[in-house]
Amino acid sequence: MKGFSDEERDRIRAALMDAGRDLFARYGLRKTTIADLTDPVGIGTSTFYQFFDSKEALYAEILEAEEEAIAERIMAASFESEDDPRAAIEAFLHAIFEEIETNPLIRTLMVEDELDRLEAQYSAEEQAQSRREELAFIVPHVERWQAEGRLREAEAETIAGAIRAMPLLTLHQDDIGENYAAVRDLLIESVAAGLVAE
Repeated sequence: MKGFSDEERDRIRAALMDAGRDLFARYGLRKTTIADLTDPVGIGTSTFYQFFDSKEALYAEILEAEEEAIAERIMAASFESEDDPRAAIEAFLHAIFEEIETNPLIRTLMVEDELDRLEAQYSAEEQAQSRREELAFIVPHVERWQAEGRLREAEAETIAGAIRAMPLLTLHQDDIGENYAAVRDLLIESVAAGLVAE
């Protein structure tokens, strides 16, 4: 990155992240061009590649930072603050659905089909590792509650996977129609109640 001081590189990288966060949330990955990303930062399109290999790489880095912040917030408001498994699972699912339904960047990723394009950059093993990392937030809580006899018996990863699969319902919001919110809430309650040991 010849020609830029460390301070300039940091500033440009941060500005590209900010521009990307805004543009990807508004227009999605497909419709956002490299020029759209570089114009507000004041650099040429070829200079972009000194900072990121592709707009997909920029998108992935933005999402990683966003997901870390979201995960911390959601876990703090659910599994880390609720001792009752049913209440924790319900709080977790409500928080994830709210994030998907209100956060434009996450909504674009989930609902506008950007996920397939982004995942195409990664090998099957990298995708599997990412899923394992997502489940790793939940598994210790599941294992603890199972050891205490408060959650049903099944592989901890299977229970965590069932919980993490629920937000995929948002992909079918239009198919479900005007009853979507009621269906979502009923499914959240049903899944949480069904996972608790009798």
